[in-house]
Amino acid sequence: MKVLVTGVNGQLGYDVMNELNQRGHEAIGSDITESNEHFQKYVQLDITNKEAVETEITKINPDVVVHCAAWTAVDLAEDDDKVEKVRAVNAKGTENIALVCKKLDCKMIYISTDYVFNGQGETPWDPDCKDYQPLNVYGKTKLEGELAVSNNLEKYFIVRIAWVFGVNGKNFIKTMLNVGKKYPQVKVVNDQIGTPTYTYDLARLLVDMAESDKYGYYHATNEGGYISWYDFTVEIFKQAGYTTEVLPVTTEEYGLSKAARPFNSRLDKSKLVENGFKPLPTWQDALSRYLKEIEY
Repeated sequence: MKVLVTGVNGQLGYDVMNELNQRGHEAIGSDITESNEHFQKYVQLDITNKEAVETEITKINPDVVVHCAAWTAVDLAEDDDKVEKVRAVNAKGTENIALVCKKLDCKMIYISTDYVFNGQGETPWDPDCKDYQPLNVYGKTKLEGELAVSNNLEKYFIVRIAWVFGVNGKNFIKTMLNVGKKYPQVKVVNDQIGTPTYTYDLARLLVDMAESDKYGYYHATNEGGYISWYDFTVEIFKQAGYTTEVLPVTTEEYGLSKAARPFNSRLDKSKLVENGFKPLPTWQDALSRYLKEIEY
């Protein structure tokens, strides 16, 4: 199987490439930079350039495109001078890829987010729920990307994830480890609820999907129950052996964020098992393996 992966400089794209290579598939990585020292097969690709996308993907002629590239700086996306850039990447860039996949009749896996929903209530979001109402520019443009995929293709997977962490890049765990080392106490919000997603585990699921034809919308995070960012931080410090005190605060008390954040990031993942996919391990186990991986 020949697979093109976009956004391989990020946490998820990096792990998807490694998983594909381990399974013996032909993996071609792409990102906006000229070269990539990690992967033998790599093409520079600006997904906002429609002609370049058509030329390069047609030349590669993949069986599957795993589209991990995205604008993910949620607060920065709110700046007036950034909105169209965010839309160009998350919506138009995704549409550019979807149209080539349609022409080549290849599968597409699009990575989306719980931010497409309104983040209210306490009921876990169903993957086939169409009651969207995104809260911010990032969520709106990711939803536009979803629609570009579902409106143009039949052979697609739309996989919504949340609270992502991986080896290759910045994330909440690395931030907390740095902050917890410097200060005797940290304040963390306790009214935003969800579940973390380890990109190493997610990458295995995405390759399972690529090897199947069980198309549709899915939710994928680690198992282990729904938690707050406060709960997550307490467990991070516990496993890392920190004595740093964690103080729970509300989102309102915490302040700082320019973009509205969802209070309810609970994702219903039962459709994975119903369609024969293996659920991800618990987030507690994922955290333990991750801390070993980054040699913490």
